[in-house]
Amino acid sequence: MDKTKELFNLARRYLVGGVDSPVRSFKYAGGRPLLLKSGRGAKVFDYNNKEYLDYVLSWGAAILGHAHPAVLKTIKQKLGLGLGFGTTNQAEIELAQEIARAIPLIEKIRFVNSGTEAVMGAIRLARAYTGRDKIIKFADSYHGHADYLLVKAGSGLATLGIPASAGVPKDFIKHTLVVPFGDEEALEKVFKKYKNEIAAVLLEPVGANYGVLPADTGFLKRVRSLTRKYNSLLICDEIITGFRFRFGAASHDFGIIPDLICLGKIIGGGLPIGAYGGSAKIMNNLAPLGKVYQASTFAGNPVVMQAGLAALKILKNLSDGYLRIKDLTEYLCANLKEAALASGVDLEINYYESMFSLKFKSRFEFSKFYRPMLDKGVFFAPSEFEANFLSFAHTKSDVDKTLYAAKEIFKKLEKRLDK
Repeated sequence: MDKTKELFNLARRYLVGGVDSPVRSFKYAGGRPLLLKSGRGAKVFDYNNKEYLDYVLSWGAAILGHAHPAVLKTIKQKLGLGLGFGTTNQAEIELAQEIARAIPLIEKIRFVNSGTEAVMGAIRLARAYTGRDKIIKFADSYHGHADYLLVKAGSGLATLGIPASAGVPKDFIKHTLVVPFGDEEALEKVFKKYKNEIAAVLLEPVGANYGVLPADTGFLKRVRSLTRKYNSLLICDEIITGFRFRFGAASHDFGIIPDLICLGKIIGGGLPIGAYGGSAKIMNNLAPLGKVYQASTFAGNPVVMQAGLAALKILKNLSDGYLRIKDLTEYLCANLKEAALASGVDLEINYYESMFSLKFKSRFEFSKFYRPMLDKGVFFAPSEFEANFLSFAHTKSDVDKTLYAAKEIFKKLEKRLDK
């Protein structure tokens, strides 16, 4: 009996499209989506107990791998005290302290439940602080599903070929200005045109939602320079990149200090979380000290805070692990590229540190690579517009197994292309 197929048929009856997030539908890759029951280290298991090497890692959150023993132990201990009380707790304070130590620009922080909430809060705060309405985002960047950000966005919208979401009134996006990433001239023109109307520029230091887009340090510094010149704020969306490449913020490596930073994924230890922080001067405009209102029943949940704290403490003591998975990613990408080239397969691989993305000549070729890899037990992101990740749990043996499987698929693709 195919338990996964049975469950997905039931899911389609009660869940829209059988999923709670569009990219999980595997619509881009084709075929039935993966339903997962459990995970351990770099591996996940479906409801038929089939094993997969996981390069999705809960979309980058599981940097330690799945079910890290120390994190699980901490969560179990906290569960015995209760699930949540809607009040400030010690773990919340300690996690805030740990993050502030790792990212010095953060003097005050506000925890929320997701990356979308973090970005929404940061933008509202920036608008209130500057007294301005307009924000600049870059084309093909995804910063969550807030109405005013679903314009020329990447991630799931790019995967499904949706330029902007239905149900968003034009009035909601009239203050969102979209500029091509890396285009200094276009950015300067927008600043000159709107001058004192731009509250903030929102950007990812390393793009991760239109495939991986390696950092353009010169452009990042130019953005920082222009925001200072026009008295606008710079908001770095590090939901994905925060604690992904180093114990701290990626923006630090590029010599830019944003005014506000958004975090998520890794800082939750595998549980739902988001956060935004910055200087006390800006953050103190939030209620209860200021007039910018933002609240949440589950923000600062003690179980989530304890999981995040446990994960960060482990990462802090495994700093050499970042270099190891960076080298492992380079090894994987270089050999994937070489194997594709040897078979005449047109494959573009973009990577940065421990993130990478695959782009084939056509969606058809991606699908013809993706499904057989899944059959061989390798779980890549089911879209060319999503990033893949390595965790501290991945080994060279895991990568070699992935490469062996890929070489076999490339050879089959070569025969198909020859026809």
